[in-house]
Order: sequence, then structure tokens, then C-alpha cells
Amino acid sequence: MPGSDTVGLKAYGAYVPRLRLSRKAIAEANAWFNPAIKGLAKGERAICNWDEDSLTMGVEAARDCLTPARLDGGAATIAAVHFASTTLPFGDRQNAGILATALNFGENVATMDFTASQRAGTSGLLNALRSAKAGDTAGDTLFVAADKRRTQASGPQELQFGDAAAAFTVGGSGGGVIAAYLGGHQLSTDFIDHYRGGDSKYDYNWEERWIRDEGYFKIAPRAIAAALAEAGLDAGAVDRFIMPALIRGVPQKVAALAGIRAEAVRDTLQAQLGEAGTAHPLVMLADCLQEAAPGETILVVGWGQGCDALLFRTTDALASLPPRQGVKGWLARRREETNYNRYLSFNDLLEQDRGIRAELDAPTALSALYRNRDMVLGFVGGKCRICGTVQYPKTRACVSPNCGAFNSQDPHPFAEIPAKVQSWTADNLTYSPDPPAHFGMVVFDEGGRLMADMTDVAPGEVAVGMPVRMVFRRRAVDDKRGFIKYFWKATPDHTAGETTGGSE
Repeated sequence: MPGSDTVGLKAYGAYVPRLRLSRKAIAEANAWFNPAIKGLAKGERAICNWDEDSLTMGVEAARDCLTPARLDGGAATIAAVHFASTTLPFGDRQNAGILATALNFGENVATMDFTASQRAGTSGLLNALRSAKAGDTAGDTLFVAADKRRTQASGPQELQFGDAAAAFTVGGSGGGVIAAYLGGHQLSTDFIDHYRGGDSKYDYNWEERWIRDEGYFKIAPRAIAAALAEAGLDAGAVDRFIMPALIRGVPQKVAALAGIRAEAVRDTLQAQLGEAGTAHPLVMLADCLQEAAPGETILVVGWGQGCDALLFRTTDALASLPPRQGVKGWLARRREETNYNRYLSFNDLLEQDRGIRAELDAPTALSALYRNRDMVLGFVGGKCRICGTVQYPKTRACVSPNCGAFNSQDPHPFAEIPAKVQSWTADNLTYSPDPPAHFGMVVFDEGGRLMADMTDVAPGEVAVGMPVRMVFRRRAVDDKRGFIKYFWKATPDHTAGETTGGSE
């Protein structure tokens, strides 16, 4: 088995939004115009809530990857944070920097965005692996990929796409590698199967037969053969083959052309999730690692204006990896959504009269956001070093009536502290994209309380004493200035005590 100096993946994590839109609901709503989409109406696709996007999903996948390292200080080994997506919330503001701030990594962590291709996820991961192999990074790299792609109504993409994220820590020094990197190869060729112009909202797709025969079948096998040659492996040695493709039968045919056994081809998760764009090969990799055993060889293929092929071999460390939700855990925590109009509204595909309560114009004070970025984005409060009182937000004076010390508080992160609902309300008068607006008093187990918005809850689901966890979400969107305001919200803690291990 690989030694302690082996470079590869040291942990994995994933995130799938709770909401699942029934494909049958999409097909029924659009059958009058495009009856052909009924052929795609089986199963469901994961959709973001109104306050979720690629960045919020990336934060959740990273938290899943780093748990419990963030609690015991193990996350201090992260020296770089890389974020891959073709649906970045900001076109000119580093998204990886926001992600790193939300995770409280500090200013000295190196940050980078990867975008502009469906290969951004696999290419970025390959770059991180090669940098680790060359010793270019002093510590580990947290690599995150997420996509929330918009689609036009009534088209096949509306049924095929899905929203999800995956995260990995990449490194080698000090051991702990769960999947050793064996080798990889990249082919860069401007084969246009689809594209999205700089000012366009939606992808434009070309003809499937051309993409399949001239693209996948001629380009992917060459990348796979080169990766196998670099690793010194025969195609028959591949135990698990990961390749997303919306065209039916493509992964199986590519495997056959490459000499890979048919039983090695992994399920693409299309039936219960959809395809998550840039993130999807890595979502499939995270799903694979959740059930893989030590000693298995995994081949991952990324496609888009060329092809990436990455080879890994799982190690004994995989079996002892601490529990996490992973793809399987998040998929199990679904809530069916059959209201197609709600999906349209959440994705700004439906023009609505939102009423005068939605007309408040509140520009973000960027200077105040900068000064309080740890409190707002990182959800950092304070802990009094004199009496131990924990509070949010951090203030100059300790809130304990028996203390009241000044300037005595050290930074204290709240995001991972379990909490419960002390009181709550569901308000139909306050504007919310998904009424009623749920909010209430949340009390943290270590002390401190917060009047918090609640998300991913249905009417009747909230109760006093209910366990909640804090999640990084959109608080509001300033459409006039194109600025997204992020903060932390409370959501039912469906994950408590139900994480799954590294292997089965």
C-alpha cells in the first residue's frame, strides 16, 4: 500500500440541497408545449432553495469534508482554498476568498477560483494534486467544486441538471491519504458540445449524435489511455470508472473503447440528483469513496473542451476516516417539491409582483462588511477569558451580569456549535421569497443566543426545543447593485447522529 509520503486525497465531503423537484411535475407543466420531455420525467432532481447558490453549497461541502477537523484544530493544516464553478455568484470578486472567510481560515491562506469550463472541477483538482506532488504548497489544499446552473423552462436541461457540491483535502505530508494519486492526463481541444456566452444566462447545446460520436468516443479514450500509461496500469485494473454524461450509454461505451470492465462503470446519480455540472465528476467521486474499500483503483473522467483523466487507489486510511454525511447522507435527507412554480420563482424564471414589502432599498455598507467580516461571514462571536461567558456578537463588554469585564473576549466560532430553538414564529406579513418567513430565538449549547432566520423548513416543522445547525446562506440580494448579502441561518439538524463512515 502507498507510504506516508504519498500524495492524494486526505478527506472528502459533499452537499446536496434538501429540496428535490419531481421531474414529473416539470413534464406535466410543460407537456402542452414540449411533449417530448415526458421521456425524461422519471425520478427527481436536486434544486437549491431560494437562499442557496454555488458558494453556499461549497461551504456546506467543505464543512462536511473537514468535520471533525474544524472542531479539533486539524483544519489549521489548510494552506490553500480553491473553488471551481461555472456559476460563481460574483464575476469580479474572488469567490474562494468568501468561502475561506466563511470557514475562518484567516488571511494567510492562498485562494483561487477555477471556472469557464465543465472541466474546471477535474482540472483544478489535478492542478492541486500536481502542486502537492511538486511540494509547491506548504500545507494541504481544500478543493471545492459546486454548480447551480440555470435552464430555460420546458427544455430537457431543466429535467437533467441538478445542484450539488463536493470537497476534498489534497496533500501528502504527514500521511493520512485515503486515495493515493497514481497519475493523470489532460487533453485540451476546443470541441464545442455546448457553450454559454459572457452575457448569456443559459447554455446553448449542439446535436447529441455529433457530441457522442465525434466528441466522447474519439477524445475520452485517448485521455484515459494516456493516464493509464502514466500510472503504469492496464485498463483491466480499474475497479471503479467515474464519468458523467447526459447522453445515455456514453460512459458504458467509453469504458468499452478504453478496455475497462463494464461492471466498473459507476451510476451517474441522474435519477435522484441530476447532473451538477463542474462538480459532478467530483460528486460521483465522493459518492464512490463513501462505499469503496481499501486497495481499489478509481478512474475519474472530466469532460469539457477536452478531457481530464485522474487515477486513484484507495488506502487503508479510508476505513478509519471519521464519519461524514457524504452524498448518500444528503440524498437521504430529501424533501419532495412538486410545485413547479416555486422552482421557477426561486430561479428568477418567473416575474412576480412581490408587493411593497419587498421594495426596501438597502445598499450594503461595504466598509462595515469589511470591518465585521469575521462576525458576518465567519459567524465568529466572543468568549470572555475572565468568566468563560460565550456570546454573539462579540462586544467590548462581557454580557454576563456577574462579570462585565471590558476587552476580555477572544474570538469564538459559532458555526459548529449545536443549538436549539427557544422560541419561533412564522410570519406571513414579512416579505420572503418562500413564505411564511420563519425566524426565532436560537440558543447555543455552549452559551449565547441569536434571533435567527430559519431555512429549509416547511410550515408545521419547527418546534420549541428542536435541534438546529447553522448554515451559510443568502440573506438578501441587492438586485439594483448586483450584490449578494450572505449570513448564517438556522436549519433543522437532520444530520445529528446519522453520519456515515468512510466505507461500507
